[in-house]
Amino acid sequence: MSQGHDQQLERLTFFSDAVFAIAITLLVIEIHVPHPADSSNEAWLIALLNLTPHFVGFILSFVVVGALWAAHHRVFGLLRRYDPGIVWPNLFLLMAIAFMPFSSALMSEHPTERVPEWFYTGTLLVAGLLQYRLVKRVLRPPFIKEGVSDEMILVLRRRALALPAMALLSGILAAWWPGPSNLPLMLMPLIVLLVTRMTKPVSVEPVSVPEAE
Repeated sequence: MSQGHDQQLERLTFFSDAVFAIAITLLVIEIHVPHPADSSNEAWLIALLNLTPHFVGFILSFVVVGALWAAHHRVFGLLRRYDPGIVWPNLFLLMAIAFMPFSSALMSEHPTERVPEWFYTGTLLVAGLLQYRLVKRVLRPPFIKEGVSDEMILVLRRRALALPAMALLSGILAAWWPGPSNLPLMLMPLIVLLVTRMTKPVSVEPVSVPEAE
């Protein structure tokens, strides 16, 4: 790879990491410090308990954005050449990531209402589909490193479907149970692990040919 292309790939990766870092930091800024009416222990405990939906929303969104970053980091680590065609798909994914703090704050402020929940899961669905599109675009020759097997590419593509699948399921469940409907998103790391273990190379047994007498 030429030095110019190497620098372009590094700049794209560093810029992406910066957007992920800023978005994941802004998640906690949406949790505002409480100001109870008095300074008693009971008032402080009640004020902190009232922030429970915000804490849960922060943890959930942190896990989701962290999983998206981990996948992005893993996929871009397999590149050996810069591909100009990935710039805009990458930017669209980063746009969805940068929007996450708002949708997370909206859902955390109204944890038992359907529309905020649908808005949140819709944001995750869009982010997941954009990630899947980017993974398909990135993992193709001649831009990937030598030694990257077809099985590894298949695993990464299937793993990229975990978020849109869980977001869609959460959105459907929110029609009946807004709030608890986020449980599938909390289980996403386990789903990714299950998909990884299920997608294994198929070993072919060598066929023995009887020797002629």
